[in-house]
Amino acid sequence: MKEFQDKVAVVTGAASGIGRGMAEKFAAEGMKVVLADVEEEPLEAVAAELRGRDARVLAIRADVSDGAQVEALARRAFDEFGAVHILCNNAGVGGGGARIWDLTEKDWQWTLGVNLWGVIHGIRAFVPRMIAQDAEGHIVNTASVFGLYAAGAAPYGVSKFGVVRLTEGLYYDLKETGSKLGCSVLCPGMIATRITESARNRPEEMRNTVDEATRRELEQRMKQATAMFQQHGMPPSQVGEIVFDAITRDRFYILTHPEGVKGRVRVRLEDILDERAPTQPGTLADLQRG
Repeated sequence: MKEFQDKVAVVTGAASGIGRGMAEKFAAEGMKVVLADVEEEPLEAVAAELRGRDARVLAIRADVSDGAQVEALARRAFDEFGAVHILCNNAGVGGGGARIWDLTEKDWQWTLGVNLWGVIHGIRAFVPRMIAQDAEGHIVNTASVFGLYAAGAAPYGVSKFGVVRLTEGLYYDLKETGSKLGCSVLCPGMIATRITESARNRPEEMRNTVDEATRRELEQRMKQATAMFQQHGMPPSQVGEIVFDAITRDRFYILTHPEGVKGRVRVRLEDILDERAPTQPGTLADLQRG
């Protein structure tokens, strides 16, 4: 895509973090923006701020793990603006700090429901409508650096590997059908977001029963992780700039920390080619240092 003025962008997970950074960039480029998020008050606050900058904004509360809600989001977006040119399936949650054998079914359902099924629902609801427009457009699916190399086997990593593979498949299908749509997979490293506190949005029916001491311990860990992300993470606004540049260049893999990531991906591929056990990767903090 090269033309953005008065075009329409849809961003899920837009009330904070990377989603907000992308939405702000699209609005600054003169686009109409549909903001979707499960957190209603922060969503309305972002919408009001963008409207204060003369942006045309539609804010819709939506849980992307629910296919019916994503379908309703698509209908509202097209009814309001008549088209969608950029779709960012970005909403995501953390999850799964325990050993894989200690994780509950609810842990898997919640994390995969948002991180992977949210992207699947977005593709199913929006892409056929976008193809029918017969106009240039772009889809960005948010994965993670942990979708490119392994760091344990938590549901988060499984969901993000799934998003990378899903987007690769989407790329092939779009090319095979001659669609005017492009697509990218965003693989961010450490970003100054609150994803470590995403349990705040975990539905009651998806919560595990824990004792008070365990609950306090988990809250303390989340606070420490959030402080680290805020101190060392890349600003979400910078991610918005990186994504916008990638769309204009039709770049498929979008890496926020390419210097640090590419070496780890290379090691993983060498592990596979040499048929050896996985090499222990570095931490997210290491990526900041390249």
